[in-house]
Amino acid sequence: MKHVIVITGATGTGKTTVSTYLKTKYQIPRIITHTTRPMRPGEKDGVDYYFESDASFSKNHYLESVTYAGYQYGSSYEGLERAFEKSDLVSIVLDTKGAETYVHELKQQAFILFLTVGKSVILHERLRDRGDQLEMIQSRIKSKEYSRDLTLPATLKQVATVIQNDDWNQTQDKLTAIVTGLQAPSL
Repeated sequence: MKHVIVITGATGTGKTTVSTYLKTKYQIPRIITHTTRPMRPGEKDGVDYYFESDASFSKNHYLESVTYAGYQYGSSYEGLERAFEKSDLVSIVLDTKGAETYVHELKQQAFILFLTVGKSVILHERLRDRGDQLEMIQSRIKSKEYSRDLTLPATLKQVATVIQNDDWNQTQDKLTAIVTGLQAPSL
């Protein structure tokens, strides 16, 4: 069976780091999503996101899309199929609302991985350290989406695996167990 590891949680919990690790260590392709937000330093169009204008964003066919901190984000059906052409196990980074949509649409194909950290100050430090501008950090922290993504939604509690991502070595061990379980042949 094909699976999508849906990596979700609040901004700064390490979603992109986990996705990059899965790609590097296990060759798990990441579904590239679309956004209208500006590129951060070092990001590349078609690698980190498909960076879109409002007009081009509206032309895609989305499995889910959301407006977050004033910018549009979405994952397209075409992106999902392109990733599944590369591997039966792929990953995607989504907010919790998108994760709920993936569970609803893909059922058992969606493996939900909810990341959290022990203290909110860690999130603020990570946002600053990755190069976000102070005004963007403050806008994100004040957004209703940020508050929503700090806790696991009730609809995901029965299906999500939660990792507190404070210790990277422990997180890697947990990821290895997850990947091994998903790659095991079904009987």
